[in-house]
Amino acid sequence: MYQKLPLAFSSTKLRTFTTERSDRPAREIAAMADYHFVYKDLEGASTQWDDIQRKLGNLPEKPPPFKPPPFGPSPDPDSLPKDKSWVDGKTPEELEDLEDDPDLDDDRFLEEYRKKRLAEMREAAKVIRYGSVIPISGSDFVREVSQAPPEVWVVVILYKDGIAECGVLMNCLEELAVKYPATKFVKIISTDCIPNYPDRNVPTILVYNNGAVKANYVGLHSFGRRCTPEGVALVLCQSDPVLNDGQSKGDASRQAVIDGVRKKFIEKVVAEHEDDDDGSSSD
Repeated sequence: MYQKLPLAFSSTKLRTFTTERSDRPAREIAAMADYHFVYKDLEGASTQWDDIQRKLGNLPEKPPPFKPPPFGPSPDPDSLPKDKSWVDGKTPEELEDLEDDPDLDDDRFLEEYRKKRLAEMREAAKVIRYGSVIPISGSDFVREVSQAPPEVWVVVILYKDGIAECGVLMNCLEELAVKYPATKFVKIISTDCIPNYPDRNVPTILVYNNGAVKANYVGLHSFGRRCTPEGVALVLCQSDPVLNDGQSKGDASRQAVIDGVRKKFIEKVVAEHEDDDDGSSSD
């Protein structure tokens, strides 16, 4: 009934036949996947059934179709209108090059404004700029302070290392020196400037102009209960234009400092009140 197969057939052919049968479903699934497509409608398209479901509130509103932004050529810099802001954006070298610009010949206002702006830039470049608190010794005092140019105001701080009040005022002066680079700030150890100067009087501020002392402030309390850069600036500019940012001179510089300090004070008060309101609301 049954025929005995040779050993060679049972060990090789039979194994190959079994393997082919077991791999067949996997190959058929892979072949089906190759012919499986996912159909997707155009973006923003909708069916009648979806529209009915949206009217019933079962589906969210259909998003608006995508619209690319309108295309427009980039503006030509030469075609832009020439006004004061256009002149203000030029460097001194560019303003000099505009001297031969034929377009400005027909615009007397712009030509005059260009000349004025160029003169302001040249004048600002002549201003001596410091921008930090310069350390000096007793032997440097006459050269650095008394013999400073007559248009330069000099703020001298007498201090001693290890005294906390000196550190507080020094921090304020360092910030003001950066903000008002046309004013000269120097620091000197008190006893190097004045022998046997008592430590109870430091920090002391001396204000010089044209070789003469214009004001002096002894002790940290001279600058208010809370010594801040804004408070020091107000005290220094009470009667004289001590602080100068290099952009203005005389009383205009003094008024600019006062207006700027007042604005800063208002901003600080508003910010503190907002912080207090946020803290109370969180409680």
